[in-house]
Amino acid sequence: MGSFLRGILCAGMIVLWSTGAWAEGWLQRGLEVFREQPGVSRADQLSDQDIALGLKEALKVGSENVVNYLGREGGFYLDPRAHISLPDGLQQVQHIMNRAGMGRMLDDLELRMNRAAEDAAPGAGQIFADAASEMTLEDARGIFYGPDDSATRYFQARMSDPLSSEFTPAVRQSLAESGAVQAYQEVMARYNELSFVPEVRADLTQHVVDHAISAIFEYLALEEAAIRNNPAKQTTDILRRVFGR
Repeated sequence: MGSFLRGILCAGMIVLWSTGAWAEGWLQRGLEVFREQPGVSRADQLSDQDIALGLKEALKVGSENVVNYLGREGGFYLDPRAHISLPDGLQQVQHIMNRAGMGRMLDDLELRMNRAAEDAAPGAGQIFADAASEMTLEDARGIFYGPDDSATRYFQARMSDPLSSEFTPAVRQSLAESGAVQAYQEVMARYNELSFVPEVRADLTQHVVDHAISAIFEYLALEEAAIRNNPAKQTTDILRRVFGR
């Protein structure tokens, strides 16, 4: 007798015994047999609540990993993917200052900009938690069946503005405390003393905020894909239940 037919018979027995004292046991066994049949995927066995919990846990674990990585000293500055370069206008200034023997001032400013992003990164944690709490069951089901970065792009669309609002004052304060603002003012004072140079203006705070947020979501997408596909990244029971193979 084929396995699928056995599943049908078990389902029939559930109905026949549904009025008996041990109906619950037969119901459970019938569901288990049915779920073992070919064509019944693991995803089909998950409730919307399971999927939502799994995605929220993936966001929690993934965002913690990203924040811890980028929020350490060198997290932005030493990482080629996350490193924040000078704004375009200041790159032009650096080229001119290099010829004048003052290029190291811009190198120092670039380091301080990255330090500001590293200081601000931990503030993203609570914003991720708040955004996860607002995800609906319908959202969760769509994200679960989407590409490996579906959750990241879902939250990126909803969190970019709140993250910018959170990061802006933190980055502005860090730029001031790290000496980046003073370094920028000194650079521009020296630059403007040179003859026949074009006028340059740069918003350091917005530049750092935009690039920091972009790096956070880029790394979160990598974390999400790893959690979905790598058992070693499925570090909790709900992650193993929802994403395990």
